[in-house]
Amino acid sequence: MDTADQGNGEYAPIRDSDDPQLGKFDKPLPCFGCGIGWFSLLLGFVCPLMWYYATILYFGNYYRKDPRERAGLAASAIVALVFTIALLITVIVIICWLVACVTVM
Repeated sequence: MDTADQGNGEYAPIRDSDDPQLGKFDKPLPCFGCGIGWFSLLLGFVCPLMWYYATILYFGNYYRKDPRERAGLAASAIVALVFTIALLITVIVIICWLVACVTVM
């Protein structure tokens, strides 16, 4: 936009000539400003399926829309992995305990 066009009452966008995406992330993140990843991490303690939802978003490269989402989505993916491993170990221990109880009787 030329400075001559500014005289017509049009607004000129404020941008940095070195980084054209500087004003791209001025909007707040969704989910109360903390982003989908961190919101899913917190809500996952109530409903663990949210961790898997965030993991799908992470591996689907959702953070390319807004790089600020990457940390929260990665944290949710890590928690989903830890939860899955803990759940598998718990199920294996319970099954072994049940098998041991049945063989004793």
